Amino acid sequence: MGSTVILDLMGGVALLLWGLHMVHSGVVRAFGADLRRLLGIALQSRFRAFLAGAFVTALLQSSTATGLMAASFVTGGTLDLAPALAVMLGANVGTTLVVQILSFNIAVVTPVLLLTGVIAFKRGGRTRTRDLGRVVIGIGLMLLALHIFLGALVTTESMPVSRALLGAIISQPIPCLLIAAAITWAAHSSVAVVLVVMSLAAAQLVTPTAALALVLGANLGSALNPLIESSQPGNPASRRLPIGNLLTRVVGCALVLPFLNPIADILQGFEPNPARLAADFHTAFNLLLALMFIGPLDYVATRLTRWLPDMAKTADPGTPVYLDSSAAGTPAVALVCAAREVLRMGDLIESMLRQAMTALLTNDRKLVAEISGMDDAVDSLNEAVKLYVTRMTRDSLDDRDGYRAMEIVSFSINLEHVGDIIDKNLMDLASKKIRRGITFSKEGETDLVEFHQQVVDSLKLSVGIFMSGDMDVARQLVAAKARLREKEFAAAERYLVRLREGTPETIESYSLDLDILRDLKRVHSHLCSAAYPVLERAGALQPSRLKDSAFGRRKASANRLPTKPLLP
Repeated sequence: MGSTVILDLMGGVALLLWGLHMVHSGVVRAFGADLRRLLGIALQSRFRAFLAGAFVTALLQSSTATGLMAASFVTGGTLDLAPALAVMLGANVGTTLVVQILSFNIAVVTPVLLLTGVIAFKRGGRTRTRDLGRVVIGIGLMLLALHIFLGALVTTESMPVSRALLGAIISQPIPCLLIAAAITWAAHSSVAVVLVVMSLAAAQLVTPTAALALVLGANLGSALNPLIESSQPGNPASRRLPIGNLLTRVVGCALVLPFLNPIADILQGFEPNPARLAADFHTAFNLLLALMFIGPLDYVATRLTRWLPDMAKTADPGTPVYLDSSAAGTPAVALVCAAREVLRMGDLIESMLRQAMTALLTNDRKLVAEISGMDDAVDSLNEAVKLYVTRMTRDSLDDRDGYRAMEIVSFSINLEHVGDIIDKNLMDLASKKIRRGITFSKEGETDLVEFHQQVVDSLKLSVGIFMSGDMDVARQLVAAKARLREKEFAAAERYLVRLREGTPETIESYSLDLDILRDLKRVHSHLCSAAYPVLERAGALQPSRLKDSAFGRRKASANRLPTKPLLP
């Protein structure tokens, strides 16, 4: 019998945590980007930030997730610390709302919620309806879990061993607080722990004073997860917000803990229901903390900034800037961070591409070495982006986030290939030109500059497609590829004409010129890869450009470029 009760208790807790996970993941998938945008706008004012934190957390049912989003704003330097601390005060209030709702006897609606959620999830396809169905199923599972948990506790109440064990634990408030804090940290959910405490109180397995101490511990433990998960090694500023949140919790617990017995007696006069008493105390504690700290937040922020100063800016361009580890558990946010880092790679590639042509035209050996160093930075960023996306998206993704993750990694890899072509091929050609003292003809230099400029323009188009997924821009980029191919053929024909005319510079540089054109064309092909996923999803791509006719094969053969110089 004892093992069955233990399994029921463990199963109830597991089901409760899974229900919370479904609510959180459903809301993130349906409104993740919108909630992050709302939070970013609201952080401009501490009172709006408090309300936004409460609202976002009430939807996400995770103060940890809200704290990680706010921490990413603060660490990035885009927002001040004081409004972010106000967000955390609001987030702590927001977590109490679902506890208040579930403290009432609403188990009768559990079948309705499960049925409604399953229908919405199955019939919703890939729409927001499916995600909201996931949320409704999660709420139904939480109610079902509480029902199972209460049933198991009723059986436990008659077991002398369990009563003796709980009596030893709850005899002192401090052990209750520490145990609840440790369990909350391990479970990553203060809501789940408070609901369990309410169930214990309802079954009269813990005294009202012990229930309040356990609630305090759940509030303290909920502040530990953001501190551990948002901290960036070597960056003290990333710890300001979670430490500030933890300090408010510690101060609140220290002030309330000595007076738990009289507080429990007072609350029992207003609310004889033990479960409702724990829920009301949970809400009142967080509201009082918000009232206490909302005023002096500027002072708290100043002290935290002084204790944890900004990290010295690194001069290494290969060090990631936007890959925020605090986005763990929120794939939509993590993908935005990864996309921002890939944009940095795009900036480096554009700089490399422009300076490559300068090095080819001016014979600048120093510039060739600098470009090689920039390629090393691109390689480092590419590896960091791939590892980051893999680590941050371990949980199941919906189709939209899955496609976006593949696009980010694919574009990052293609940019890395572009950097290798510039460094390993174009710069080798620049070194060869410098060693041999080769000079471009004026006409050849003009062709190279025009060809190069079109590649630079296409790089901008590819970055625009990567960020917006715009179909019209994707068509422009593919059309630019066809035009570039025609330019390559035309430039090769002009080189042949000048060779026949015996232009000395052309005879000297002909092979080098064609190699540069081909490498720039390879660069352009990698850039065009950004357009294909967009066009493929819209059904705007043909399987192949090949023609089956003999005429098509003869034409392709006629257009093939010569591989070696043809002297007249």
